[in-house]
Amino acid sequence: MALTIGVPREIFAGEKRVATVPEVAEKLIKLGFAVTVESGAGDDANFNDDAYRAAGAQIAESAAKLWATADIVFKVRAPNADEVALMREGTTLISFIWPAQNPDLMQQLAARKVTVLAIDALPRQLSRAQKMDALTSTAGVSGYRAVIEAANAFGRFFNGQITAAGKIPPAKVFVAGAGVAGLAAIGTAANLGAIVRANDTRAEVADQVKSLGGEFVKVDYEEEGSGGGGYAKVMSEDFQQAQREMYATQAREADIIITTALIPGKPAPKLITAEMVQSMKPGSVIVDMAGEQGGNCELTEPGAAVVKHGVTIIGYTDLPSRLARQSSTLYASNLLRLTEELCKTKDGVINVNMDDDAIRGLTVIKNGDVTWPAPALKLPAPPAAKSAAAAAPAPKAHGHGAPSAPMSGTSLAIVFGIAAALFWLIGAYAPAAFLGHFTVFVLACFIGYMVVWNVTPSLHTPLMSVTNAISSIIAIGALVQIAPPLAGTVERPADWIRWLAVIGIVLTTINMFGGFAVTRRMLAMFRK
Repeated sequence: MALTIGVPREIFAGEKRVATVPEVAEKLIKLGFAVTVESGAGDDANFNDDAYRAAGAQIAESAAKLWATADIVFKVRAPNADEVALMREGTTLISFIWPAQNPDLMQQLAARKVTVLAIDALPRQLSRAQKMDALTSTAGVSGYRAVIEAANAFGRFFNGQITAAGKIPPAKVFVAGAGVAGLAAIGTAANLGAIVRANDTRAEVADQVKSLGGEFVKVDYEEEGSGGGGYAKVMSEDFQQAQREMYATQAREADIIITTALIPGKPAPKLITAEMVQSMKPGSVIVDMAGEQGGNCELTEPGAAVVKHGVTIIGYTDLPSRLARQSSTLYASNLLRLTEELCKTKDGVINVNMDDDAIRGLTVIKNGDVTWPAPALKLPAPPAAKSAAAAAPAPKAHGHGAPSAPMSGTSLAIVFGIAAALFWLIGAYAPAAFLGHFTVFVLACFIGYMVVWNVTPSLHTPLMSVTNAISSIIAIGALVQIAPPLAGTVERPADWIRWLAVIGIVLTTINMFGGFAVTRRMLAMFRK
């Protein structure tokens, strides 16, 4: 029998998102499920009840009716005690849970004999889990919205301008933390024309920062900061001291600071001190995206925007809800992909397969039994580093495929001597007409070789290399046929030969310029 997916209205203060949208509800129905949405659940995200009805979903008039009939419940925020009390035994809940931060909630859910899949517990190391990664989707929206909030409070252009009234310098934005949210903020601020700098304890993100138009600011202290799973780890005290000095310098120079630093299961690290805030220029802005976990700035007030020492400090905890429609759509898509993994038979029945690494990581309670934390993933070991001697095998002296040794001076002289003798024989005994054509052929080959091989190989494919070389030979030969004969040389070629040469030049030109146009488009794909 097909199961019913219930989507209640979020009752957390300020939460405007909804766990599924009409477009996704229609796809869930095609998987064999019945979908019931509480009346008004999508109103704050601009999805009304009629839109859900048009998609084939049923509308429940109250939360009590929805919880009483739902076999599977999709939520955004973790349920409170009243919602837990409405859950029936055997219900499956899929939501943000944060089991490490909510042990009491875990015990309440376990007592109701339910199954709970915490979307925040997804093992992000698995590449196939990316389509279900709601943390990444949410963080991307938050990073974008953080820049919009900063621009609203800043009171000045982000991009530099020169007007009749004077010159306006570009805003300087510093982003602390270059995870998903930080990268989204970097890209948004750079697109608005700001000068963007960023820092992260993970050195490997430097290229990502640069690719989005930012400048990576490195801490003057060597220490690896990757903590696995896409998160940073807690750094040593010496590193943190060097980091604070760098942040103090950036605070004095920046107009806007956006902080995103979080470590799972721990309070947000304090990166921006009160002294740094005091050193910032009046009118500057700080957007603290870690406000819900205490904030990265000492003066942040979670959920509010305050002005201290002339600096606006934004600690909003509902950044995704400020783009509720977009956030809801992305989150609903993540839950759809998860449902597809749970219901591979497409018959409206789910299978919480504990042998599946992704599903096992998500499942924090199974039929009332607490299964969190999940065992560590058995990831394949990285390949052992080969020694220099092993990586570069000694060249073989003999045998098929052995690398050729450099030609000695004597051998080179013999080769050139033989070539010179052949050229002398050709010049002494070959007819004049042959010499003219042979000279053109040699020059065309030489020029074609130099034209192609002097270009960086990454700028063309092997096929383009060959066609450009052939085109060079054709172009030079055709030009010789079109040009008037010199005194004492062969007679002027027939008209039909000259017209063939013209056609050859036209076709060669199309080929060569087409090749450069394709190369230009290929390179443009890798530019911002």
